[in-house]
Amino acid sequence: MNEEQSRLLESLREQSHQLGDKWVNYWQTYSYIDTWQFWLNLVFLVLPLIILYFKLDKSRALQLGFFGFSGHVLSTYVDSYSTRFGHWEYPYQVIPVLPLSIGLDTSLIPVAYMLVYQWTIHHKKNYYIATTILAAFFAFIFKPILSALHLFQLSEGNNYFHVFLWYFLGGILSKWVTNIFLRFEREASRN
Repeated sequence: MNEEQSRLLESLREQSHQLGDKWVNYWQTYSYIDTWQFWLNLVFLVLPLIILYFKLDKSRALQLGFFGFSGHVLSTYVDSYSTRFGHWEYPYQVIPVLPLSIGLDTSLIPVAYMLVYQWTIHHKKNYYIATTILAAFFAFIFKPILSALHLFQLSEGNNYFHVFLWYFLGGILSKWVTNIFLRFEREASRN
């Protein structure tokens, strides 16, 4: 590493540390445990996991869990990118060092997609239609409600159709990734 690169890396590290401190200060001031927003975000994190515990088809737990984990990862990546580059933001968080919505990305959204995926398997329904409906619900109903409650803000130049595309693509990619691994499993069991 040359000297210029080293100086730039050190500067970025220092700015990142300062930004982290500012996020913690912001959280303590506006999003601490004495706010209703904190508790609603905590509900978004905990309640879907409780529902999943009771509703999950445990005979397919690994398949559904893998699907949900894929959705969780994709949702977190999209939200991390979108908040970092200012496409949208969450003014209130459960955890101060992450500017994304942990409750939505790690629980509510993946669990909703898992339950829809499970429902389409059990009832032999078209997953692509179901995920389109779920993506539309999240993008055109749920996120505007969050916006009205000031829990989600779109930045200039972005709209709910962009949000819909992310939800739709995330649902599709989660299924495709899961299908690839299910195929690997089937092929291995044949041999």
